[in-house]
Amino acid sequence: MDVESVFTTVAVVFEVIGAIAMCLGFLVAVLLGIRRLTRGDGGQVAFQVLRTTLGSAILLGLEILVAADLIRTITSKPSIEEALILALIVLIRTVLSISIQIEI
Repeated sequence: MDVESVFTTVAVVFEVIGAIAMCLGFLVAVLLGIRRLTRGDGGQVAFQVLRTTLGSAILLGLEILVAADLIRTITSKPSIEEALILALIVLIRTVLSISIQIEI
């Protein structure tokens, strides 16, 4: 097994972990929101808990996906096109992260 295939596998594992973090975060957010509703805290409090928890899970997932992109790009054959694609992906995910952080 060569180094490139090892790092490609690592990048795929990071992508899976990022997706799992977002999916589990969604489930936890829904459960916490339902728990707030059943405790009688009201819909607005439940929504705020849901929104904050889900936003945090998405932020975590995005950060892990950025790490996966960095690993994948570093281990691939370096080119200007690859660097520009990585820069665009990181820029989009960073803007998403900042906007989610502001909303939270």
